[in-house]
Amino acid sequence: MISTVFFDFDGVLTTDKYGSDTTNRYLGNATGLGFERVDRVMECYNGALLLGRLSHRDIWPNLCRELEADIDFALLDEAFRSTPMNEGVLALAWRLRGSFRLGIITDNKQDRMDCLRALHGLDGLFDPIVVSAAIGADKSDGEIFRHALALCGLRAEQCLFIDNSRRNLETAGRMGMATIFHDDEINDVERLSLALRQSLDAAFTA
Repeated sequence: MISTVFFDFDGVLTTDKYGSDTTNRYLGNATGLGFERVDRVMECYNGALLLGRLSHRDIWPNLCRELEADIDFALLDEAFRSTPMNEGVLALAWRLRGSFRLGIITDNKQDRMDCLRALHGLDGLFDPIVVSAAIGADKSDGEIFRHALALCGLRAEQCLFIDNSRRNLETAGRMGMATIFHDDEINDVERLSLALRQSLDAAFTA
């Protein structure tokens, strides 16, 4: 019996496939440097940021030097806040709330998720919110899933995970979780709702 539904963040609860695209697009536009230039430099730090080995504040002096621009650090918070939330999927999550425990499992930067949790009140809907940068592990080897299960005191068979990456779903599936693929390019919320109804049986009828 599934008691907990975990959502990926970017590409599921947001409409951009990658959070770094959202951030770098905003910074590129705000500074006039352009997305591609900012993205190319940021990519060098992405892995360390996702695993919490570095923060954006740590890399900011080097970033400015490599981009040959004095970029106001306050722009980063504005970039985080520009994240386009997926209102359809969030509404679906609210309909699930009460019948199921809801959580987030995401490969993400800590400061970005702290900003968006506060901005959108995500802790009022999702518990736990497991962020790769906070635990130093991502979805690639399953450690972040094991961490989430331990936090909830659950077996994998009691959980369902929704992601826009088939590779991540394969990892969760090998652990015993039920999985649903959400195609971020189509963003068919009705299809996702139907898949949830099929997976959760009569427990979810909305």
